[in-house]
Amino acid sequence: MVERTWRMLREGHPEARRGCPEVIEAAFAEPRLRGLYPFPSHGALFFHRNTDFPWSNDLPHIATGFTGYVVYAARSAEILGETATPEEAAAVVVAHLPDDCGPAVEGPWPESAPGPSI
Repeated sequence: MVERTWRMLREGHPEARRGCPEVIEAAFAEPRLRGLYPFPSHGALFFHRNTDFPWSNDLPHIATGFTGYVVYAARSAEILGETATPEEAAAVVVAHLPDDCGPAVEGPWPESAPGPSI
């Protein structure tokens, strides 16, 4: 599911959610982000530890700004960095991933899992 979603985003598949192509490519280039479930929404690219609602919602995300890119902590709690390029933004996300953040699991985020869920 993760690989398929990345492929559909990168190819601009008509059934895929829309996001900034430059951000999608920069995130895909980062191996740790490529293993997470990408979810473009409201001008941002979110990353989840799982592939179906409810989402993990505990990872940073990249938003496209007026003059660059802004990386927010989970739930937009704070700005982690502002960058000029999407590649730099992806690197900021990777630097702020939890140590235990591995590839996304199939299905909804389990309520007993560490981290917040909605």
